[in-house]
Amino acid sequence: MFVKEEIDAKKRKVRSLLDDLGLDGILIKRQSNFTWLTGGARNLVGIATENGVSSALISREAEYILANNIEAPRLIEEEDIEAQGYKVCAFPWHADREATLARELAGPRLGADVAMAGVVDVARSLASLRYTLTPWEVERYKDVGMETARAIEETTAEIRPGDKECTVIGRLAARLWDRGLDYITTFCAADDRIARFRHPLATDRRVEKRAMLCVNARRKGLIISLTRFVQFGAVPADLRRRYDATVGVDCTLMAHTVPGRPAAEAFRKGLEAYAEAGFADEYELHHQGGSIGYEGRDYKVAFDSPHIVQESQAFAWNPSITGAKSEDTMLATAGGPVILSPPVTFPVLDVEIAGIRFRRPDILEL
Repeated sequence: MFVKEEIDAKKRKVRSLLDDLGLDGILIKRQSNFTWLTGGARNLVGIATENGVSSALISREAEYILANNIEAPRLIEEEDIEAQGYKVCAFPWHADREATLARELAGPRLGADVAMAGVVDVARSLASLRYTLTPWEVERYKDVGMETARAIEETTAEIRPGDKECTVIGRLAARLWDRGLDYITTFCAADDRIARFRHPLATDRRVEKRAMLCVNARRKGLIISLTRFVQFGAVPADLRRRYDATVGVDCTLMAHTVPGRPAAEAFRKGLEAYAEAGFADEYELHHQGGSIGYEGRDYKVAFDSPHIVQESQAFAWNPSITGAKSEDTMLATAGGPVILSPPVTFPVLDVEIAGIRFRRPDILEL
């Protein structure tokens, strides 16, 4: 089901952009933009693809879905697309009709969020329309966050010495699929692989003393990013020091992610926290994260990032200190950060930064 008020507001945003750019129509094909515009409808076949197999076309007076005869029936029957006011225009699967049809329906001055000959690139402008989430999106996002947190924590608690990294990912995938969640990115690292690689794709390496599990999971287009750790036996003192410091950096980043303030300001505060913890150069080894929502990261924040944090904009910071990482997804609000993927069954660290109290997942000891 969709919320008409939400869908209408998003169409108005696209038409305002259309007017600003002096276009006759805007073709929306990227799955992130399509799903945003339609309140969660899926125009994809491969779950990891950026571009969809069908498109939405917003003209000055009408809205269309352009799809081949393979995709059109499912969009009509299962995605409730006609009820949103779209006219479905189908063409034979073997005919390359999309661009021509878009011009015939809207006019010659066309914009698109994918590369097309003779068409204005509006991808960056469209992305910015997604940053401020509607109240309905926030509620959907909270559900995605809680379900993803449960899935990863249940899976992490089930890890045992001797398990292969790829087997762990298989268990996580099963839990996510059972909840209707796509997994966009998954990492599992055993023991020394946690420290050796910032992006540890799962292998047949077997877990001995500890493991790190990470996931980007998506439902209705909204993506949650988070990380959890398990340790067999007591957490070693050096790992405890690194993990606590990383959590402190993460909380600092979140505490300073304030609507109306530069995102780069939060980044700089994070670097100060690295230095104060005695790990000044660790940020050089991996990006620190940034805006999230309908993309795994809409943008990654660094020194020269021009972006201003928006009200109800989601962020996933992911600071790391070699051997440790802290990551969850938050919502920036005037009342302070709201964690969308809080610890559910995991032990908790209570941290206070800049007058804000955080409940962060600790390392699970088994």
